[in-house]
Amino acid sequence: MNYFNNILETIGDTPLIKLNNVTENIDALVLAKVEYFNPGSSVKDRMAVKMIEDAEKDGRLKPGGTIVEGTSGNTGMGLALAAIVKGYKLICVSTDKQSKEKFDVLRAVGAEVVICPTNVDPDDPRSYYSTSKRISEETPNSWYVNQYDNPSNSLAHYLSTGPEIWDQTDGKITHFVVGVGTGGTISGVGKFLKEKNPNIKVWGIDTYGSVFKKYHETGIFDKNEIYPYITEGIGEDILPKNVNFDIIDGFVKVTDEDAARYARLLAKKEGIFAGYSCGAAIKGLELLNNNFNTDDVVVVLLHDSGSRYIGKVYNDDWMKKNGFKLD
Repeated sequence: MNYFNNILETIGDTPLIKLNNVTENIDALVLAKVEYFNPGSSVKDRMAVKMIEDAEKDGRLKPGGTIVEGTSGNTGMGLALAAIVKGYKLICVSTDKQSKEKFDVLRAVGAEVVICPTNVDPDDPRSYYSTSKRISEETPNSWYVNQYDNPSNSLAHYLSTGPEIWDQTDGKITHFVVGVGTGGTISGVGKFLKEKNPNIKVWGIDTYGSVFKKYHETGIFDKNEIYPYITEGIGEDILPKNVNFDIIDGFVKVTDEDAARYARLLAKKEGIFAGYSCGAAIKGLELLNNNFNTDDVVVVLLHDSGSRYIGKVYNDDWMKKNGFKLD
């Protein structure tokens, strides 16, 4: 008989799919690493399980404990699946800009959801960073995950996502393109790939309202770069320890509108129903095109599923309300 012992064993080994239509103006072979094939519908399943397993090993997470994390939704889903299988409680702290679908899904898999205001400073006691820490301190037998600074985050991608991409491309990958939020994916995958071939270029997709691009280029943390944005899952107003800027060759920024429009184009032209930040990654390919040539093999990682954004990106009324063009 051929079966898995639990849902966690199905994580990883996601497909690499050639993009044929949205990349018609890109001078390279473009392959999408489609991470919504994971059971929690996102790349975050990988690091969620790794962070829990490592915390179990060193005693930070004890039997019957409560897991507390600040999450935009996808990490919460991965943690929820692991919590179910391993017998933990889960409290997810998030922001009010996230899609309702994300919260509904988290509650469906047994998580408690605490919602905080988006547009406050990270050190404000109302922020989801501060609230997560406070809840973990007040909850007996709890463990605060802190995906932003937890080294198991990037390690998960160094051990799984990176090797998968290398093997799937027979080592022919020349460029890796991915949205950057906590930094775990780009840093873990990037480290693995550059150890295999230092000539591989690693490109980060950022959003307007985030600090990453300017910090990478100047070393300056400029608070003037920080302002509200709509795109979910990428960009930050902090510098997570998981972002290894030395591994990243460059960033491009994508607008909220372009990210939404290109996610919709990806669905219509490729049949790949992916999330909001995935649209940013596809638009980012266009912005990076002058770095590619016809012999290159470009891998773009698509973080999550469009099912989390039905009421937003894939809703015409929401697009119109935000003044975004309908293609």
